Amino acid sequence: MPSLLSSNFFLTTHLHKHPHFSLNFSGFYPTSYHPPRTSISCSAHSSKCSLSFLAPLEAILFDIDGTICDSDPLHYYAFRDMLQEVGFNGGVPITEEFFIETISGKHNVNLATILFPDWEPQRSQKILEDKEAYFRRLASEQLQPMNGLHKLCKWVEEQGLRRAAVTSAPRSNVELLIPMLGLLDFFETIVIGSDCERVKPFPDPYLKALQALKVSHKHTFVFEDSVSGIKAGVAAGMPVVGLAKRNPEKLLAAAGASFVIDDFDDPKLWGVLEELQRKPEVTTAT
Repeated sequence: MPSLLSSNFFLTTHLHKHPHFSLNFSGFYPTSYHPPRTSISCSAHSSKCSLSFLAPLEAILFDIDGTICDSDPLHYYAFRDMLQEVGFNGGVPITEEFFIETISGKHNVNLATILFPDWEPQRSQKILEDKEAYFRRLASEQLQPMNGLHKLCKWVEEQGLRRAAVTSAPRSNVELLIPMLGLLDFFETIVIGSDCERVKPFPDPYLKALQALKVSHKHTFVFEDSVSGIKAGVAAGMPVVGLAKRNPEKLLAAAGASFVIDDFDDPKLWGVLEELQRKPEVTTAT
């Protein structure tokens, strides 16, 4: 089977139709990963959560890791084990706080210089490739969708909205995660960060998604879970809804999130979507 995300496919066509993959979770999903949490609230700049200024809403853009799937615990354990194995930090395992503040949401190109500034590029690249392979082994058995994901996807489809995934993840990870989540027929376009001139937190990946969908940033918003991703969406001129399932709300709000939700079941999100749906201007993009 040819790669679903091959270069001649990337951004130039819509996703081909494939049978949905059923979700089949096995093994023990880590429950000990509990980063610091704070209360969920709207942006400090607004007492009311609203995206009504986007009407007519045309599209929604989704990050992948930590946004449509609860993958951060798996990334944390993979990084923790691999970094300990190579003697990072004197062999002391990294903490969840270190993962959130230093690693989460960043592209491996940037992580190579952050984690291994004195290493030869080939050596650091190999370590990060090994880490991603380790993550895929964990994800193949333990990946879980973000709570409320399929309810949200159904709403998006019913509204006739355009949609794209925009990720810093390696292509091989995306080729595993999207089918596992049953979303091969959902996304029209998938933007891989490494195929852009600059990765998140620069706006390039999100700008490329807007271009591919032929929609305006004035009628589109973003779902993101990381500081770098939120900064990228804001830099592309769009409001960003932050997901604080694993990352502290204060970090996401400080990065520019319009408001922060726990997951896609959050009543706050559905209040905002219902307000958009009531707007007579909310039409569909075909």
